[in-house]
Amino acid sequence: MYEQIASNKRKTWVLVTLFSACIIGVLMAFGAINNLNPWATLTIGAIISVIYCLISFFVADKVILATEGARKLDKASAYDIYNLVENLTIANGMPMPNIYLIDDPAPNAFATGRDPQHASIVFTTGLLSALNKTELEAVAAHELSHIKNYDIRLMTLVVVLVGLVILLSDLILRVTFTSGHGRNNDKGGGITIILIIAAIALAILSPLIAQLIKLAVSRTREYLADSSAALLTRHPTALASALEKIKTSGKTMKGADHATAHLYISNPFGEGTKKSAGWYQRLFATHPPIDERITKLKEMAR
Repeated sequence: MYEQIASNKRKTWVLVTLFSACIIGVLMAFGAINNLNPWATLTIGAIISVIYCLISFFVADKVILATEGARKLDKASAYDIYNLVENLTIANGMPMPNIYLIDDPAPNAFATGRDPQHASIVFTTGLLSALNKTELEAVAAHELSHIKNYDIRLMTLVVVLVGLVILLSDLILRVTFTSGHGRNNDKGGGITIILIIAAIALAILSPLIAQLIKLAVSRTREYLADSSAALLTRHPTALASALEKIKTSGKTMKGADHATAHLYISNPFGEGTKKSAGWYQRLFATHPPIDERITKLKEMAR
């Protein structure tokens, strides 16, 4: 477990570095198309990346909570769920996270934050009404595992970094096709054409690569959190039962957002990835097949 935590911390910085390089590359391509000084563009890109990553590190979770319409709960107003999570944190030797609620009939939950000392767990009203106490405890343990394993830092940062890459890539495409550089700029000849093609390719591929990184990391983390939750509660079938109820509820979240879908315990748009799905569908899935997760949990109980 400690090795996995250390691995997640390393992956956080690797991802931040990769995304920063991608951001700088997009900005340098933009500068090349517009005949800007490459060193000035590089410097501006580096400054933007550092500032954005620092801001994201400290406020990304707050942005996500606000985007999802979550409201904070206290012990007085939600004693049962607060007490349930508190008991799990004591057993797991970790700080008590903040607890939030989303008013949505679809059963779901997620965790966010930058570390166990600054973490939050979010439940939907649908989850609280659909699950019994044992199943709810298993879901809470799953989300606490994301916190303890530092998955939350990794996945929260990915949300905002992917957003910036997509924003800058969209800017590159808009400027390239509306400014006339591809049609009227004869000063650079073939070099200008090559730069424009490279910029367009980077603008198109960067969001795709960023999304694939986000989805691949998310799918791996879900299996680990399932296993960690089962070990914490000593009741793997409880989480399997909770996942089964989530799958068969047939409800999708009203305010579901593709940018944050990977954070949830189950796809907020509904269970769409089956064992029989093709490689293309599985590649772009936000979660591993829920049936496979249930099967693995039941195997742990044997």
